[in-house]
Amino acid sequence: MAELDIGKHCQIDSCNQKDFLPFVCDVCSGVYCLEHKGREAHSCSEEPVKREPRTEGGSTQASYPCSFQDCKGKELLPVICPHCEKHFCLGHRHQDDHKCEKLEVQKPRMAATKELVQKIVESKDGSKSKGRRGAKNSATAAKVALMKLKLHAAGDKGLPQTERSYFQVYLPKESKDSSQPMFFCSKWSVGKVVDYAASLASLKNNNNILTAKKLRLCHPQTGEALRMDDTLLLLLAHPETPLYNGGNMILEYLDNESSGLEDVSEYITQT
Repeated sequence: MAELDIGKHCQIDSCNQKDFLPFVCDVCSGVYCLEHKGREAHSCSEEPVKREPRTEGGSTQASYPCSFQDCKGKELLPVICPHCEKHFCLGHRHQDDHKCEKLEVQKPRMAATKELVQKIVESKDGSKSKGRRGAKNSATAAKVALMKLKLHAAGDKGLPQTERSYFQVYLPKESKDSSQPMFFCSKWSVGKVVDYAASLASLKNNNNILTAKKLRLCHPQTGEALRMDDTLLLLLAHPETPLYNGGNMILEYLDNESSGLEDVSEYITQT
């Protein structure tokens, strides 16, 4: 599997360690590794962000108000967008949910993403022509399955029909059900799809905990863990290894260093 380009380098010059889940200081907005996340550790000179105290049972707790317009949500811990570096509630933490002012920064990476996936496909055993035949078969199977999925899939009924993408979602090995039919908005990011699918399937989702295994969405043919900030629309239009409306996707808990699944046949069996 190819190594994913994730994480950021610590801003401390003498450290410069790359952390795949970096910490953003809620005071100076700097990016740091685990060792330098504390204000004293990175010699933070900024004044602390003003927090709204609240009292519950005589104890005082700090809360972080959401920056999204007209949202009154608050969180006990800071939830900071790594792109615009503003505080948000859990409901508005994704870029498309809070209309992030730097959302367009993702576009230049599309070409690099396509090139990376193409290299991964070419490195697999077998010729390109064989891969194309497999893609054609997957597309045909997806068209046949789409009608059935539309009858049974769970999802947000408020989504316009033109924005819905249907999938048979194969669940983690430890789940009581092997798979569930679901539909999502094609404009959603992979990260939002993972959160929504976990909610529909009642799966434990510890993606916000540094040391926990992460719930990841994986490609049904290559097993590659999909980038959390890519959109379904981009993946559905990919020229080499696309997802298919009416096709499959796999949800699984992966270790932090894992880039995908070793064997997708353990999840998807031919019938």
